[in-house]
Amino acid sequence: MRFACLALMIVAVAVPAYAQQKIVNVEERPTPWIVNGCTIAPRTSCPGVDLRFADLANADLTGADLSGAKLSRADMRHANLSGANLSGADLDGADLSIAFLNGAQLTGASLRGSNLAFARAGHAIFDGVDFTAATLEKALLKGASFKEAKLIHADLLEAKFYEANLEKAIMDGSRIRFAVFQDAWMKDCTGCPANWQSGDTVWQTEEKERLRNQQR
Repeated sequence: MRFACLALMIVAVAVPAYAQQKIVNVEERPTPWIVNGCTIAPRTSCPGVDLRFADLANADLTGADLSGAKLSRADMRHANLSGANLSGADLDGADLSIAFLNGAQLTGASLRGSNLAFARAGHAIFDGVDFTAATLEKALLKGASFKEAKLIHADLLEAKFYEANLEKAIMDGSRIRFAVFQDAWMKDCTGCPANWQSGDTVWQTEEKERLRNQQR
């Protein structure tokens, strides 16, 4: 009886430790890393390339030319696309969560149903982009341009639109709870929270300072 109890105690102690073990994928990327004829590397030039459903997680595509590329459903989690050219690209359903898009050019791209949660896209150009049903939850979008962009039924929960340009954008039906629009420009925007900011914007403050300096 004592032996049976001791055996049960050993199992009870051993199982939690075993359950906490993690399986880590350590598969290395090939060198060179080429997908459908496109070398996955900084400053690569692959305009119009077909990368649909491609696994590009953690890829370094800094400054890459992927204009007009087909990237629907691509896995681009934590990819570095800073300064990349994605103008006119098809990114419908792509996973760009925690991706770096600082200064990236995405004019006219399609990101319907895409996931940009926690993305970092400071000063990126999203003019004319279709974000219908996309997720930008907690994305950092300081100084980004969304002129004439469609943010229809998008998830903008806690997104940071500091100093963003939302001129003529459409934000109908989007979730904006806890989103920040400090100093955002919303001229002719449909559905934008035009009265979100109660104090002066940064440009209003600068104009007042300029007028005060002229009066001295």
